[in-house]
Amino acid sequence: MAGERPYNAAVDFVDRNVEEGRGDKPALHEAGRSLTYSGLLDAAARVGPMLAALGVEPENRVALALFDSLEFPILFWGAMRAGIVPVLLNTRLTTDQYRFLLADSRAKVVLVSAPLLPLIEEAADGLPTLKHIVVVGASASTLPKFDDLLAASSPAGAAHTYADDVAYWLYSSGTTGNPKGVMHVHGTPRLISRHVGHGRLGLREDDVTFSAPKMFFSYGLSNSLIVPMGAGATAIICPDHPTPQLIYSLMRQFRPTVFYAVPTLYTIMLDDPTSRADSGWSRVRYCFSAGEPLPAHIGTTWRERFGVDIVNGVGTTEIGHLFLTNLPGKVEYGTSGVPIDGFDVKLIDDEDRELAGGNVIGELLVRAPTSALGYWNQRDKSRGTFLGEWTRTGDKYERREDGVYLYCGRKDDMFKVSAIWVSPFEVEAALTSHPRVLEAAVIPFETKEGLLKPKAFVVLKDTGEGPPGRALYEELKIHVKRSIGPWKYPRWIEFVASLPRTATGKLQRYKLREWNEKLAQQQPKTRSRKA
Repeated sequence: MAGERPYNAAVDFVDRNVEEGRGDKPALHEAGRSLTYSGLLDAAARVGPMLAALGVEPENRVALALFDSLEFPILFWGAMRAGIVPVLLNTRLTTDQYRFLLADSRAKVVLVSAPLLPLIEEAADGLPTLKHIVVVGASASTLPKFDDLLAASSPAGAAHTYADDVAYWLYSSGTTGNPKGVMHVHGTPRLISRHVGHGRLGLREDDVTFSAPKMFFSYGLSNSLIVPMGAGATAIICPDHPTPQLIYSLMRQFRPTVFYAVPTLYTIMLDDPTSRADSGWSRVRYCFSAGEPLPAHIGTTWRERFGVDIVNGVGTTEIGHLFLTNLPGKVEYGTSGVPIDGFDVKLIDDEDRELAGGNVIGELLVRAPTSALGYWNQRDKSRGTFLGEWTRTGDKYERREDGVYLYCGRKDDMFKVSAIWVSPFEVEAALTSHPRVLEAAVIPFETKEGLLKPKAFVVLKDTGEGPPGRALYEELKIHVKRSIGPWKYPRWIEFVASLPRTATGKLQRYKLREWNEKLAQQQPKTRSRKA
């Protein structure tokens, strides 16, 4: 698949499955609806002419503000098949955030799920580059309807694109500042399928996958479209927010063989009283976790209850999917595993010097065949992240002597206590292993002597035991000291109702730091307690 030879990812992932005899096989199931590979091909082949009638030309961009539904893969693959670039938008944003993304991407058309239409209409008002809004799903609006436009279009052949042509955009999750447009090329999905889906996960044609994370970001996109369709498998998709009850209902209905989620959702599911081994897990070969580190106790508790491992993995929007995972069938909880075949990783110190050997901590860089072309219209940030063949992750890892990697935290989140590095994630994992703690987040807090010490924000489980008292502070302090070391315990604990997260589940520590600054500005009597 050389860059100079014609190659179109949609032809590879859609047309090929039909040509190989899977035309009548369901490519995707949605509650009450299914789409075969032949049906997907017919619809995707009409998308190019439909968009052309709206004035969209090859290499133009169209924005997709869509819930997970059968229309999503039709438009994603259909745009790419026509040489048009789909830009995937988070479905949980504000009007101002949508306006920024629509203006930044300069999309000519936005296709929007009907419930999101009021937000998108307000965000699009007066944008000179946006020419049309198309509604997907039932709506009383007089705007053009996707179903009508698609039905009025005839199927067309695929565009002559190349493996190195820009194929689709994903926006970074934006834990700080505005998100960045990450440009991926046509060759990326094939390489994700080859190295991750086939090589590491061993996905098969007879698999049925179910991803709770949504398709607007890289983890969910690969879980639901790229990895299963690369193997000719079937995916379950769901437009709604993934509550435990909804997940169990879909598990019982479709009996998937592979399940994907993020650690926060696994935690919520384990804490749900209806969480039982008989709720649809009998065919699951393994579960998968990414998006944030998986605490070891969550994995072991899950395995005890459901009889199946959670395979922990690491990926970024810039890499496109995963590059570091535990090995299915050989899971070691508390670790991030080893590099996927075809991907190289290295650790560097604060002066960008490579760290050799084992038992070292440094920033992780990845040499990936799936790495993005760069950030849209942000040259300095592209230069700071994409270093030739290597891509910065911004994460600090420890490499053991046996080559296994352990997550330590974001580069800017690590801090020293008593001259020893402390990983916020390590303290958080210790806190959440306590039976009363649902979630925890840790940031450094400066004492009046100018020293940094851990401060924790804790969400408690609803156990009916009433508000926390001094005894719980002391109990959590001792619990952390015994778990990971006496210098790492949180000196202050703030009990909160929830933690600030992005729509993809990532913790927003900068908001915790803002909370802390506001608390410090309040009256001397603080609401937090020093442990």
